[in-house]
Amino acid sequence: MLQTASYTDIGGRPANEDSTRQVRLGEDQLCLVVADGLGGHGGGAQASAAAADTICREWGGDANADALRSLVLMGHEAVAAIQTPRCAMKSTVVALELEGKRAAWAHVGDSRLYHFQDGKLIFQTKDHSASQLAVFMGDITVDQIRFHEDRNRVLRALGQDDPPTVETKEALLAPGKHAFLLCSDGFWEYVLEKEMEEDLAAASDPLDWLCRMRKRLTERVPPDNDNNTAAAAWVEIG
Repeated sequence: MLQTASYTDIGGRPANEDSTRQVRLGEDQLCLVVADGLGGHGGGAQASAAAADTICREWGGDANADALRSLVLMGHEAVAAIQTPRCAMKSTVVALELEGKRAAWAHVGDSRLYHFQDGKLIFQTKDHSASQLAVFMGDITVDQIRFHEDRNRVLRALGQDDPPTVETKEALLAPGKHAFLLCSDGFWEYVLEKEMEEDLAAASDPLDWLCRMRKRLTERVPPDNDNNTAAAAWVEIG
């Protein structure tokens, strides 16, 4: 059984530059995408929509890391194609493919994927950002990323001058209950990983899970908070 839910919110900004898309082919095939346009470059909404639309439109129904890498690079080309000399739009992206017991995911930038099995977090992507690099260098801890002075400095993005290096992973899902969370930085900055687990344990379905986490976010954000977007997929493997 495969269930999904998603939302996107403008937050305290004048425009929403996040996008989320999904496409399903059959009962157990899903492509789920979250993209976050980089507002400092202009055209963020168009960039994130171009990336997410391209990946979903070109997806063939499989869960394959190499094929997904190619789709993300197609998203990069789609963003580059709509850039102008005055608007060098860019976007982060995170994408998930599910096909039966197989899963594949990819990301560029600081939009994240979290993978939970039987209620426990077993994997999360690492950001392509200056603050994540500071963690690798031992200058800060993982918990300090959310408040680091270079938090918004992204090192890879769709639409950059050269095709970005796309980070991918493939997995054969073990028997049990699997939950995937894809989200922009405007979401994960305000919801801790242990809270994601707590809300997952209490939730009745993916929408309930997102609503519980979104409630935490709403209680914490400042008036000018960033756009925030999240998408969830639950699948039970027998």
